[in-house]
Amino acid sequence: MRSWLTRNVVVISMVSLLQDAASEIMYPLMPLFITGVLVAPAIVLGVVEGSAELAMGLSRYYAGKKSDTVGRKVFITSGYGLAGVGKAIVASSVVWPTVLMGRVVDRIGKGVRSTPRDALLTNSVHSTHYGRVYGFHRAADTLGAVLGPLVALAGLSLLNNDVRKVMWWAVIPAIGSVILTLFIKDHHPEKREERVAQSKEPMPRDFWVSAFPFIAFALMNLPDTMLLLRLSQIGLSMTHVVLAYVAFNTVYALAAYPAGVIADKYSPHLVYAVGLVAFSITYLTLGLATRESVWIYVAVTLYGFFPALTDGVGKAIVSHTVPKTKHGRAQGIFQSLNGLAILIAGIWGGALWTFGRGSGSLSLSIAGVGTGIAALGMLWESHRRSRLNPSNSH
Repeated sequence: MRSWLTRNVVVISMVSLLQDAASEIMYPLMPLFITGVLVAPAIVLGVVEGSAELAMGLSRYYAGKKSDTVGRKVFITSGYGLAGVGKAIVASSVVWPTVLMGRVVDRIGKGVRSTPRDALLTNSVHSTHYGRVYGFHRAADTLGAVLGPLVALAGLSLLNNDVRKVMWWAVIPAIGSVILTLFIKDHHPEKREERVAQSKEPMPRDFWVSAFPFIAFALMNLPDTMLLLRLSQIGLSMTHVVLAYVAFNTVYALAAYPAGVIADKYSPHLVYAVGLVAFSITYLTLGLATRESVWIYVAVTLYGFFPALTDGVGKAIVSHTVPKTKHGRAQGIFQSLNGLAILIAGIWGGALWTFGRGSGSLSLSIAGVGTGIAALGMLWESHRRSRLNPSNSH
């Protein structure tokens, strides 16, 4: 086995695959469930997903900080358990506030597990492999996101388009992911006293400098449910919306690991910038589209490069700015602030969507332009770092 492909990396990746399959059985059906089955306005999508992201962000901070001292595994197992409970609440909802509650419980579970999990991944390998480890994990996680929508499509076909019954299917792989967490091994080479002492130290300036651009960009990152709703508005059938989502996740799964390897060897900021370009092109294409065309499918497929080139890479960049004993708190702060920014994005995007003729064109176009500007800033940062230190652009 390769030095970076440790037991924890493999088990955690398989756990994430199952959980993401569960989430993605449910996620592409959410716009139809909320606006169709429960007959709620589009702004509810922004409120539900934005609130869920905020809850996830706040729980990420707490879990990340505490896991630095008490251990990672307990948070990982309990987090996956909460996510399963949240999915059951959503599937049983008859009014949208119950969906909100279920999504918040689900995302609290994700927050409780995510930062300890991300910290345990980097704790288990050498720092030169952070990018590829996160890339491998994201690839496995997103393979679940490819399988989930396909299961959802099969369920819709078998159950006569009964969205609620298909959503209940998501609970099965969620339970499987909880069982697999029992095989994770905690990794704390330092004594507890040392971990507690270091947990009280302030975060270094380099952490804040590195994290701020990513958090600022998140203000443009609308919930993906809004993109799925836009595809429906343009004219895609539910089946085509789900297939487009599968194409997006397939690209994400295939590109995540290579992106991590390239980020480790060359410039992570350059990789991140290319991901932002993919985001900008997709948002502008969907924002300006007036009818279904081949370019819609090309744009959604291209969108898969955005998370593949930014999610794991951003976490790796932040991890490099602090010692391993602070990885939980670093990821907690970073990801919770991202959650707050995405909440703001969901609210302003949903408000413009609802009150701007209900098409979503203006929301997506503004986000696309803003992200294009952010991509230029990230390209400049990559160039600046390469000039300061040509041998290492981290």
